[in-house]
Amino acid sequence: MTGVVGAIVEAWDELRLHKLRVLLALVGVAVAVAAITAVTAAVQMLTQGYAETLERDSGRQVTLGVDAWPQSEQAAAPTELDAAYARALERYDITWASRDWYTQVPFRFPDGTRRVDVRAVDPDLAVMQRISVEDGRWFADADADAFAPVLVVNPAFLAALGLDDLAGHPTVLLGDDHPVRAAIVGVTPQRWQGETPQAMVLYEQLVRWYVPAGTTGPGQPAPTLKVWVPPEVAGDLSDRLERDVAAVLPGWQVSVWDNRGSGYSALDGAARWVALGVGGIALLLGGLGLVNIALVTVRHRIREIGIRRSFGATSGRIFFGVLMESVVATLVAGLVGIVLAVAVIKNVPVDVLFGGGIQDRPPFPVSAALVGLACATGVGALAGLIPATVAVRVKVIDAIRY
Repeated sequence: MTGVVGAIVEAWDELRLHKLRVLLALVGVAVAVAAITAVTAAVQMLTQGYAETLERDSGRQVTLGVDAWPQSEQAAAPTELDAAYARALERYDITWASRDWYTQVPFRFPDGTRRVDVRAVDPDLAVMQRISVEDGRWFADADADAFAPVLVVNPAFLAALGLDDLAGHPTVLLGDDHPVRAAIVGVTPQRWQGETPQAMVLYEQLVRWYVPAGTTGPGQPAPTLKVWVPPEVAGDLSDRLERDVAAVLPGWQVSVWDNRGSGYSALDGAARWVALGVGGIALLLGGLGLVNIALVTVRHRIREIGIRRSFGATSGRIFFGVLMESVVATLVAGLVGIVLAVAVIKNVPVDVLFGGGIQDRPPFPVSAALVGLACATGVGALAGLIPATVAVRVKVIDAIRY
């Protein structure tokens, strides 16, 4: 152990003596390590952003969806579907669940009545599909018992009402023959340019105040039940939900789907390998520069090496000492590169650049720093092999005469 510490101290002293030449060689190594570390961390944020984008569309991993269609006029009443869903949730103790129903509902705008795409949901859907609200609030459980429906709309819906925000507690008439006044309590962010007016309402309130025509007959889709469950139970629970719901709904076709295998893990792996490949090439180029510097340094130290050999220094000690000079140098360069990468990741909004806004921003990955250090140490060891071998082959008598 003492020999190893002594070799490291000796290597550090030699680096201080030749710091200018070594510094020039290590600039490339430090930049390469910074690139590898920063890109590795950015890939994690890219993967998180991509995953959250998928979760906004299809739900978190793993979300199961139960779809049902009445197949005949003699099929069970649609109201029995809600009861079947409730029994299934209670039986399997499912915590996160929401009905999800896409339909169209007429609203009275200043320029006349028009039908708008409406999504009838339960409050849990905001967590299950990462639905954010940029103004106002999302639905609360107490809203289901309110004396009038409440809405969460997109900016295009507000613009159709001639409004920019919720400052005046806006309302809108929902329905056609017997409209009810609904309060707008939240606004979601705009997801793309040219978005049409859209609104979300609690499922319980929609069926209480307005049932769209043509949505309850044979072949018409009923509300989808979405549940967020642990991956290890998703397969078995999928079969059980389909069986249980179909058993209590004669005349209905029931199917269950899930969102497993969405593919962002493959993106993570591909991007990580590309990052490591590019950074590895940069590290090798920096290592070649370090080899040249180390060979020149060894040539200038031949007399010193010969004197040390004459005083009893073994070949192994000479080899290890020269090798450690490169390892220590690249290790220091790696630490500098990691500090630079952390500074970049912490101060540049990469979460916005790579994910359009990440809700669960991952911390700076320790694995990225370890990868950078490992790469720097490995390049230092490779770069030190040739100079160390040259130093070992120096003959004592020739070195003293040099």
